[in-house]
Amino acid sequence: LLKYFFSALLQVTISLSKVELSVGESKFFTCTAIGEPESIDWYNPQGEKIISTQRVVVQKEGVRSRLTIYNANIEDAGIYRCQATDAKGQTQEATVVLEIYQKLTFREVVSPQEFKQGEDAEVVCRVSSSPAPVVSWLYHNEEVTAISDNRFAMLANNNLQILNINKSDEGIYRCEGRVEARGEIDFRDIIIIVNVPPAITMPQKSFNATAERGEEMTFSCRASGSPEPTISWYRNGKFVEENEKYLLKGSNTELTVRNIINSDGGPYVCRATNKAGEDEKQAFLQVFVQPHIIQLKNETTYENGQVTLICEAEGEPIPEITWKRAVDGITFSEGDKSPDGRVEVKGQHGRSSLHIRDVKLSDSGRYDCEAASRIGGHQKSMYLDIEYAPKFISNQTIYYSWEGNPINISCDVKSNPPASVHWRREKLVLPAKNTTNLKTYSSGRKVILEIAPTSDNDFGRYNCTATNRIGTRFQEYILALADVPSSPYGVKIIELSQTTAKISFNKPDSHGGVPIHHYQVDVKEVASETWKIVRSHGVQNTLFNGLGLGAVIGLGVAALLLILVVTDVSCFFIRQCGLLMCITRRMCGKKSGSSGKSKELEEGKAAYLKDGSKEPIVEMRTEDERITNHEDGSPVNEPNETTPLTEPEYVD
Repeated sequence: LLKYFFSALLQVTISLSKVELSVGESKFFTCTAIGEPESIDWYNPQGEKIISTQRVVVQKEGVRSRLTIYNANIEDAGIYRCQATDAKGQTQEATVVLEIYQKLTFREVVSPQEFKQGEDAEVVCRVSSSPAPVVSWLYHNEEVTAISDNRFAMLANNNLQILNINKSDEGIYRCEGRVEARGEIDFRDIIIIVNVPPAITMPQKSFNATAERGEEMTFSCRASGSPEPTISWYRNGKFVEENEKYLLKGSNTELTVRNIINSDGGPYVCRATNKAGEDEKQAFLQVFVQPHIIQLKNETTYENGQVTLICEAEGEPIPEITWKRAVDGITFSEGDKSPDGRVEVKGQHGRSSLHIRDVKLSDSGRYDCEAASRIGGHQKSMYLDIEYAPKFISNQTIYYSWEGNPINISCDVKSNPPASVHWRREKLVLPAKNTTNLKTYSSGRKVILEIAPTSDNDFGRYNCTATNRIGTRFQEYILALADVPSSPYGVKIIELSQTTAKISFNKPDSHGGVPIHHYQVDVKEVASETWKIVRSHGVQNTLFNGLGLGAVIGLGVAALLLILVVTDVSCFFIRQCGLLMCITRRMCGKKSGSSGKSKELEEGKAAYLKDGSKEPIVEMRTEDERITNHEDGSPVNEPNETTPLTEPEYVD
């Protein structure tokens, strides 16, 4: 009975029966058991026995047990039981009600909050409490819900929505929370910033410059926006940095391109950037470049072949190309064709080709290529070299001479490239051994064969052969034996006066292969035993001067002699003429004797050699040339066969 009595007296009490606790606060509760408890245990609201942790701690001190809750949270709320058990297993318990409430709490409230102009903004304000708070937004001490602007609204999550926010919506907004049950109030001020994307203004977007003149060009780029935009420049996708080529001024609002060259042409991009975004605009630099010929070279072709001359030029704008042939000044442009169709010009995009077919030697020479545009022009020249097989220039292929009279046969060859020229007789290359009377030597483009005939074998055909890489050509020359000319005939006096006597005669029927140089008249004065020689000034109409007073001229007297003088043109050039061959014949029907002929030949020899030179006694001329008076150098007309004699004797 005594033990039961004591066990019946087991009582349990807790120091508090109901407690309100704010989230985050700490609290302890003391449970006291009266009697003889064997154990005192705490149970959480879920009926689970509480085991001590770092945040929830159970401490037993005799008949007392303390429950401590640190940093309480909402989940800690509920009824806690303290249960005491005696030796018989009898239990007694007491409870305490723990109510946990949350103060007004602002979590992760960011200020300032930034938005892009034009977007729908949501201003975040996370506030909580228990019970749930009443949240309101104020702007300039006025609730935004009271503002007539329907762009403002408070969302279900207590955030503030501003539709199509703009720069004028910037400012300080207050997020305020209230708990009516506790009279609790708290707030946070949030700064709203509205960022405006950049907007570029470029006063000028197109620029022109000329290359290679040391010019510079400045681009201007201004940008508005909030915050103030950062300006940068880009060229061909690459960031432009300040250097010798580029100069940046005014926070990069001005870009200067210095010493402009052709490659500087094209777009330049100005880009403005801030938090709200970026904007870019493009300026275009048109660089005009003076024409410059970049391809033109000398060409070589061959006669009757074809060739294409190419001229390529660069420039901006693309230049037009014109060809000019220097030899005749004829110009060719794109699409032109010569009348004979041999020359045609085609071209496009700064490249021109001049095509020549059936090439002629006259096509050779300098060609000028001119590239022109409105900026300027550029000209260069090239040379067209035409190669051709050897050509023989001289038309004379027959030469006359006689034994002992050296003669030069000239082989005048024109070729490109220069030809190798040699003389042959049959298969023998000249000069050959044991041919001392044959020599060859060069004079410019001529190869001269000197022949000193010693026998009939030296007369005949000679071959001049010329060879270059284009071909081989030859020309045959004939050395013929010259003959004595026939005599003039039909001599008669046709006019006689006190001052003049005229005679006429017929020219010789044959000149013997060598042109006649002049005629000669022998005159004998009455008082003289010697004959006076008077020469003509040619072989056409011949005027005889130098007849002295008292000369005997009679109609019936054979006092006039005509002498035919013969020489060869080649001996004039090499100055190695032998004695002029003279033939004297009386013209009045009487032939001179051998002694008279020899005497006259000797006189002719003396007349030829009297000045000590070996020059011919008369100048050599063609029959069409005008002659020159030997005394004053003035030209006189060639007379005809009618020959006046000056200073005559009167006839009795």
